[in-house]
Amino acid sequence: MKRRAILFLFFTVLLLLLSGCGSSETTKSTAGNGRSGGAKVIKVANYFAENHPQNVALREKFKKIVEEKSRGSLKVEIYPNSALGAEQEFYNGVRNGTIEMGIPGLIMQNDIAKMGVPEWPFLFKDFEHVKNVLNGPIGEEITAELETKHGVVPLAWSANGFRMFSSNRTIDSIKDFKGLRLRMPNIPNYITIGKLLGANVTPLPISEVFTALEQKVVDGQDNPIATLRASGWYEVQTDVLESKHMFSPNVYVVNKKFWDSLTDEQRKIIQEAAKEAADYEFELMEKSYEEDKKFLQEHGIKFTTPDDKFVKQMEEAVQPLYDELFKKYDWAEDLYKRIKAEAK
Repeated sequence: MKRRAILFLFFTVLLLLLSGCGSSETTKSTAGNGRSGGAKVIKVANYFAENHPQNVALREKFKKIVEEKSRGSLKVEIYPNSALGAEQEFYNGVRNGTIEMGIPGLIMQNDIAKMGVPEWPFLFKDFEHVKNVLNGPIGEEITAELETKHGVVPLAWSANGFRMFSSNRTIDSIKDFKGLRLRMPNIPNYITIGKLLGANVTPLPISEVFTALEQKVVDGQDNPIATLRASGWYEVQTDVLESKHMFSPNVYVVNKKFWDSLTDEQRKIIQEAAKEAADYEFELMEKSYEEDKKFLQEHGIKFTTPDDKFVKQMEEAVQPLYDELFKKYDWAEDLYKRIKAEAK
């Protein structure tokens, strides 16, 4: 009798222990997959420095809004400064679903031609003009093919800013571009613009720019001055030409399959958070220009403002690009005219 009682007690304890282990593993598995009881993680990748307005807006607006309004069902992880790869790499990650969200520039214009439109040279007058165009029907028209061709859903337009040339020598006439070894993104329109101005263009990802400038592999580059400041390139440059030759936007994109896996409420929260963060980032970029300029001047950067004659010379130099675009795409000239008409 005692033997039976002992055996019964032994097997009861063993079953309880096994049951507890199974329950523990199930809980871990459930928490880890983010589908039942755990938060869905949204990794957001970009190439900007941590203190750039793009990442300030992500931290102060997007992450905060998404996590609070989703009541813990969504968690945002921000990966700045090319932490998940250079622009093409993290954009590919968003396309294939290994990264949920990204804020690339317009690198997708290599095979979606309309995505290159906002970066056509000397197209926009000012920030207000940019916002009127990109946040309206034209902006929707430009991003219309992203979902079907690349498997990403566009959420909002944000600002990189008006691009300017930084260099290790003063550029105060069109002649000064001749022989200038200029880093440009590896995008055909960019490369063409640099060459038409007379520079020797070297395509490089943004993650390699500082080293290339420091080692004098290139003489200069083009970017908004917020990037010049945030990335520390002013340490290896002496001059900035306030050319405003191009406006560079960024676009919040999310993987389509991930997007479809969310509830209607979660999608609405992310959409609204993206819009609010992007609007805030536009505001930060616009307001920061004078502050960034003063900072750079205090660190030895000389600014040159081109006169009307110089601006006209640059516009005339890049005109062949427009001639080529208008000839190649039957929609290009009409879209150009509609954008120009939006200027106040």
